[in-house]
Amino acid sequence: MRVFVFDLLAYDRHFDFAKPDRYLPYPLPGEHFDPEVAARTYEEHFEVWDEMERLGFDGLGLNEHHTTPHGLMNSPNMFAALAAQRTKNLKLLMLGNLLPLHNPLRIAEELAVVDCISRGRVMAGFARGVPREYRVYNVPMSESRERFDEGMEVVLGAWTQNLFSYEGKFWKHKDISIWPRPYQQPHPSIWLPFSGSKETIEYAGKHNFNAVIASPHQGVVEDVVSYFAKCLADNGHEITPDHLCFFTDAYVAPTKAQAREEYSPYFLYFNQTLWHHGSLPSANPSAPASAPSPGPDQAGSTFDYVRPENLPFAAMDRMKIRAMNQSDIDANLDSGAFAWGDPKEVAEKLIARAEAAGSNNLLINMNVGAMPNKMFLEQVRRFGREVLPILQAHEVKRVPVRKMW
Repeated sequence: MRVFVFDLLAYDRHFDFAKPDRYLPYPLPGEHFDPEVAARTYEEHFEVWDEMERLGFDGLGLNEHHTTPHGLMNSPNMFAALAAQRTKNLKLLMLGNLLPLHNPLRIAEELAVVDCISRGRVMAGFARGVPREYRVYNVPMSESRERFDEGMEVVLGAWTQNLFSYEGKFWKHKDISIWPRPYQQPHPSIWLPFSGSKETIEYAGKHNFNAVIASPHQGVVEDVVSYFAKCLADNGHEITPDHLCFFTDAYVAPTKAQAREEYSPYFLYFNQTLWHHGSLPSANPSAPASAPSPGPDQAGSTFDYVRPENLPFAAMDRMKIRAMNQSDIDANLDSGAFAWGDPKEVAEKLIARAEAAGSNNLLINMNVGAMPNKMFLEQVRRFGREVLPILQAHEVKRVPVRKMW
């Protein structure tokens, strides 16, 4: 299997005043920003990326977020270019450029630059993003799907056509030939994060794109993978383990008890407070809304392909996640739902999940809640030395598919 580490690149300071109400005000005024903390955060994360290269990880997962301390990577292409210069082997899994918010021709150009700089290490991921980001860029969320589809046509056309012209609702181009062009021909692999949206799965199946699946519920994963397999088959393609990347958390320590003690405070801060920044109306339900109301993070999500027993778990419930407590973590550890523990246990759980999903790629989140960099670096080393070789020696050879046609 190929193993990637996802880095949200969170601002390296906890906002303790937000913890009692589990609510971080949005927008967060600039007076809370310390440029020295930000500079140190970037420097330290770049050093961890260097260590990933030395330890033999397959790649680095990059992302795009705006106006929030939970992710300081607002231009994934900029960070991919930087990572390409610091490393020689790490693949750059972009998750991803928020295509509806930007000029897609510019994104095509920037990714072509990074692909050339890295000599073909770009895995080009594209996403639609959460409502907060649409508010920042003053783009109607109702246009999200149309803008995404049109943007993909522009990106692929610019990458593959010697002379490219396009006339759509949002973008118009005449006789364009971009320079540079992608190093990989005809273009880098395309990856879409699946939040469960039927429209996204159908789009990926139609174009034979690849999927990153993050649902923690095994039944939902089975339904998503099976429907993706159907959509691929309907368009003349056969699903393979290389079509899929399974995204999950993991934490390695000498014992499960130590993993619980070390990781729980940061996992809770992330899930209770940090992740929901700009996606909750208020800490006080009676107060006026200052941010978009909670709800599905992707516009137009439909789940009629999901089995009835799995429907309650198909859409992300921010309020339920926000209510998480230590007792919930303990229950998940006791049931084996979390891949936290000693190296052997973590490796076995991750292999079992990859096999169940039919994925030959794993994307591991091991730094949430602005974990101190010393801990992040130590976690990368523990995982890289004791778990990574076991995972890389394993190959997922089949995709379990529930027949839907």
